[in-house]
Amino acid sequence: MSQLVVRIEKNLVDFFLRADFETDSNPLAVLGESGAGKSMLLKCVAGIETPDSGKIILNGVPLFDSEKRINLPPQKRRVGYLFQNYALFPNMNVYKNISSTAKNKDAAAFYIKRFALCGKEKFFPNQLSGGEQQRVALARLLASEPDVLLFDEPFSALDSNRKSELERMILDLLEEKKCPSILVTHDRNEAFRLSEKIAVMEKGHLLEPQDKHDFFENPKTLCSALLSGCKNISRLEWIDENTAFASEWGIKIRVAEKNHNKPPYAGFRAHYLVQTNAPFESDENIFSCCIKRVIEDAFSFIIYFTQNTYSEQEKLISWEVEKELWKKIEKFLPSNPLFLKIESEKIMLLE
Repeated sequence: MSQLVVRIEKNLVDFFLRADFETDSNPLAVLGESGAGKSMLLKCVAGIETPDSGKIILNGVPLFDSEKRINLPPQKRRVGYLFQNYALFPNMNVYKNISSTAKNKDAAAFYIKRFALCGKEKFFPNQLSGGEQQRVALARLLASEPDVLLFDEPFSALDSNRKSELERMILDLLEEKKCPSILVTHDRNEAFRLSEKIAVMEKGHLLEPQDKHDFFENPKTLCSALLSGCKNISRLEWIDENTAFASEWGIKIRVAEKNHNKPPYAGFRAHYLVQTNAPFESDENIFSCCIKRVIEDAFSFIIYFTQNTYSEQEKLISWEVEKELWKKIEKFLPSNPLFLKIESEKIMLLE
């Protein structure tokens, strides 16, 4: 199986990156906030940026090794890089854009036909539609016969239809090539659709990749939870190994298992809340809701609320509820109080 190893202790902007991953037909998705170092990782692999120290090895061949003073130029690295804006050469027509990277004379004609660009050979990038530019960029990438594929937020400027089309193209491409690939994105849904493994880039550190289902169901850190779309997060003041006070929710929570480490944060998904009866002996994990705003989404309602004992320290909590259920509940409000519960096993403890 193909393998890409990246060990970058320090690069030009003082990021610390360490990754070692084998890949099949799915890319490793790298999620992170703007400025976290995602694109810098790709540029170091491609040879566009030079790390200060570390090593980058592709299929056993060192692309960069600071100790051995190896630093292959980009054109010798066999890296296919799909930029966010496609980076087509504006002064070259379609044929020349593709043939400029081709390893043999027949490749350009082959990929022009494959990506339905026949008749566009003499067109320049500014004469092409966005979808045609995508196809030219992919054709150019494939014509270079790369051993690793890098995708730098390729869908960020696309509408939903064009995004779906490009996603299918990339999945077909990856299934065909079966080589190491990295997808940099800030879109968690994109990462889930295209990848089996997701790694978070946090302040220049690349955290250990997780299975995508585990990433969403059990994020390890506050940053991972936020990037996975978790809206409900609070600081914790631990009472014992099973119980803590969630200061920003204003409730006492009980967790499923004893926690000797006592992580500082807890979170839960907006759709995990369930309606419950008024609390009896214990009010653990139960919210008495003071509704602040109701927003209708395409297939659900988003309910924003606080505890009835609202204070300035408390954050708005969100509950995503099916439309049919909310319409039934709404009939009895505000004359009847609303209580919601989060099951202890649904609470995510975060470093």
